[in-house]
Amino acid sequence: MGNLFGKKKATRVTEQDRAVLQLKQQRDKLKQYQKKITLQMEKERQLAKQLLNDGKKEKALLLLKKKRYQNQLLDKTENQISNLERMVQDIEFAQIEMKVFEGLKVGNDCLKKMHEMLSLEEVERIMDETHDSIEYQKQIDEMLAGSLTQEDEDAVLAELEAITQGEADLELPEVPGEELPEVPEQEPGECFLLLYFCGNYYTCSAQYANVNKTFL
Repeated sequence: MGNLFGKKKATRVTEQDRAVLQLKQQRDKLKQYQKKITLQMEKERQLAKQLLNDGKKEKALLLLKKKRYQNQLLDKTENQISNLERMVQDIEFAQIEMKVFEGLKVGNDCLKKMHEMLSLEEVERIMDETHDSIEYQKQIDEMLAGSLTQEDEDAVLAELEAITQGEADLELPEVPGEELPEVPEQEPGECFLLLYFCGNYYTCSAQYANVNKTFL
């Protein structure tokens, strides 16, 4: 199925990391050598004691001298181990200081940008632009105030209302859905009119229509 979490991103190894690794390896080797010398010194001490018991004083003295020399080497080894550990700590602390320095640098850059955005000059510039816009609007209002009549003002408000709300759909009157009445057959030369009054249709002769012109 593969790795569900994906491959781990490789960490970049720096020169400082390599130096720390080499110092730690050298320190570990010295500690192993130190342990070996300590065991050897203890064995030679027991052997010198045995030689003294056997009356071999010269050989016992030689082993004790050798033990003394090894003890000096042991002290030097201890000093070297201490120096290596101090160097490792110095390098690791320097790396930490570098990271802290980089973090402070990034933080200072961010603070600098924020101060630039919120600087007094920037705020004053924005306020000036806002003030200029307000003054310009006042000038336009004052210029138009004396040249428009009340009728013009009403027309402007009406146009603004129409633009805001949108044009209303024109409603057409509904046409009655009932069938038209049949028109009786007219005699030649006779003219009939079809009238619609109070929801009903009426027919009349043209001569009555001429008489009742006021009604029509």
